Amino acid sequence: MYTILIIIVISVISIIGFKDQQLSSKYAFSPYLCKHQQQYYRFFSHVFVHADWQHLLFNMISFYMFGELIENSFLLNYGISIGAVHYFVLFFAGGLFSTIWPYITHQNNSNYISVGASGAVSAIIFAGVLWNPTMQMGLIFLPIPIPAYIFGPLYLAFEYWAFKKSATNIAHDAHIGGALFGIAYTLLINHQKGIDFIHLIF
Repeated sequence: MYTILIIIVISVISIIGFKDQQLSSKYAFSPYLCKHQQQYYRFFSHVFVHADWQHLLFNMISFYMFGELIENSFLLNYGISIGAVHYFVLFFAGGLFSTIWPYITHQNNSNYISVGASGAVSAIIFAGVLWNPTMQMGLIFLPIPIPAYIFGPLYLAFEYWAFKKSATNIAHDAHIGGALFGIAYTLLINHQKGIDFIHLIF
């Protein structure tokens, strides 16, 4: 229910932004404008706009696949009200934390902007990795499904390598930031998931 609602809102705003570049620019994350013009809303608003259809579809499909799992798990374990709060915090705070490193490194770069819910989606995905580490996962560049507890570390390693290589305009640092928040928040609300994950690996 909440996953679908978020997808609808993000999709509608993103599609409007495809035709209205002024709207897209207004919502994009700009560390420079956050610092020098106090436009702090951009720490969150970037989640609602995307660069193009491919960017939007990839994020929303990934979000739907894992968001439904986490949403249902949270509602089942914490009840409708508290579960919903945890879910929204996980998603939107994941989007916030995905901007921390880009902000630190680009706060004086007026040319740097980023858009998309990738960091927030990464938080959801890695909450799923901890919550259900034996589920099968895969991505386009890794089409063969593997257990989540193997996929998670491999994905983080790939993102770190891609970030250090810096060969594309993809915000790999945002993906890492969102993923780390997803892990941290899951451990905060259910530390047993971390213990179970370690036992599973070793």
